[in-house]
Amino acid sequence: MKQFSSKRSIQALAYLLNEYGIHNIVISPGSRNAPLAIHFSESEGFNCYSIVDERSAGFVGLGMAKSEKKPVAVTCTSGSAAANYYPAITEAFYSNVPLLILTADRPTDFVDIFDGQTIRQKELFAQHSYGDFQLLEDGKENADETNFELIKKAIELCIEKKGPVHINIPLEEPLYELVTEVPKFPPVEKTIRRKSYELPSNIAAEWNTAKRIMILVGTRDYSEELEMQLSQLVKNHSAVVLCEVNSNLRNDKFFSHIDRYIYNFTEEDFKTYAPELLITVGQNVVSKKVKQFLRKAKPKNHWHIDEVWQPDTFFSLTEKIETTPENFFAKLLNVAKLEPQPFFNLWDVLRDKKDLKHKEYCLLTNFSDFKFFELLSYKTPENVNLHFSNSSAIRYAQLFDFRKDKVYCNRGTSGIDGSTSTAMGFAMRNPNQTVLVTGDLSFFYDINGLWNNYIPPYTRILIFNNGGGDIFRIIPGPSSTNALDEFILTKHHKNAELLAKHFGFGYTKVDDEETLSRVLDNFFKPDAKAKILEIDTSKVDNAEVLKGYFAFMK
Repeated sequence: MKQFSSKRSIQALAYLLNEYGIHNIVISPGSRNAPLAIHFSESEGFNCYSIVDERSAGFVGLGMAKSEKKPVAVTCTSGSAAANYYPAITEAFYSNVPLLILTADRPTDFVDIFDGQTIRQKELFAQHSYGDFQLLEDGKENADETNFELIKKAIELCIEKKGPVHINIPLEEPLYELVTEVPKFPPVEKTIRRKSYELPSNIAAEWNTAKRIMILVGTRDYSEELEMQLSQLVKNHSAVVLCEVNSNLRNDKFFSHIDRYIYNFTEEDFKTYAPELLITVGQNVVSKKVKQFLRKAKPKNHWHIDEVWQPDTFFSLTEKIETTPENFFAKLLNVAKLEPQPFFNLWDVLRDKKDLKHKEYCLLTNFSDFKFFELLSYKTPENVNLHFSNSSAIRYAQLFDFRKDKVYCNRGTSGIDGSTSTAMGFAMRNPNQTVLVTGDLSFFYDINGLWNNYIPPYTRILIFNNGGGDIFRIIPGPSSTNALDEFILTKHHKNAELLAKHFGFGYTKVDDEETLSRVLDNFFKPDAKAKILEIDTSKVDNAEVLKGYFAFMK
């Protein structure tokens, strides 16, 4: 016999989540949120997942939402448990990922009287959420009607904004009072707003008079429609399309390796290759060099296209286009003149020169982080979900061709803290193979990302272990300090062998190019359990290899 929570606020919450198609619930253990755990696990229509560490659980939910492209709910007990969601919430906020955060709480009059596991949870995430709602305890006047409307509003806001929304739920004891039936709730009138968009009158004129048009695509999910639209724009060499590895766009006329081309730009080059009209799509841009380039370029017009965010990243924003890129370009293509421009040929000549030098340098390099990414780029099977951790992993990936895969990286806040958990959450809700490529510090930082009973056996993790945060040997500044090894780079001698065994993963370690190449040929094939491949490059001066690459590319 099914047993449900007697809490009416929880019954209404479950009903409304089902009505809006939110079926995935990540639950962390605790007593104050026991009514939620009991009710969701007993109710029809929910997929419940137990993740112990709330910091990891937040990122697991984030990965699941990325995979399914719809909201995921995460729920925890009161106190510091709720605060541990914050890193995932900031990531979701800046990367347009819909997370519904359900924090159980002590009754409101218990706050600041030093009761156990009680903090100021109301509006805890206000700086990085699209809405913060506090439900009434069941016994309060008009609680049922008020809570129903608050929950409905919170869910719709999460869907509209494609970002995190917080519902704080004060719960009085008893917490474990159960019922065998739940009440019927009224039909839901959904009021999710859909923005309409009309092309401003100046847009066609600015496009049709511009001779140097550049479209920069940052972090975003794959879109076949957008890919086809941008392909039309470059077919006759009308515009230059720069895209990053996690832009998930594929066309031989797109410029897909930005840092290859612009890393060594001189002041004169900044002027030579500068656009007159800049159009930006997607969110965070990985390449620091392209940010420097476009900030110096000071384009006459800059349009940014996004439903939610309109950041003036390059200090030149002239048009905020609040719609989807697909909607915008569909309208633009009806009025735009698609005439060949010398600006495309200018960039095309640069590309041919730099791509040739890239191939030459690859032939010169031996076993290293750089060589690992080169091998990985053509040994990864097609149609995998390829997740890169932050810092050096995503930067190396920028230099190589991963266009046969769908590429993901937590670039909202660009932190290393939840890369493993995010990838595992993604894998849990996706039928295709998920492959995480991570540096050693990112992997060890998020060890609890493996404390997860739902990781599919076809999941693969590749750790390039260079003995510390090697990014700090690459970027200018840290190497000039005495604090580099211990406090910035954090040099270590750890490996993942025992962790892999502890969490039930297959494990292989390699430390030379020949073995790496041979192992990669079989690593992605089906197996009875998920696998970790650790590439030990700690005896190589990887920073010098990468610096040598950019010096060679001049």
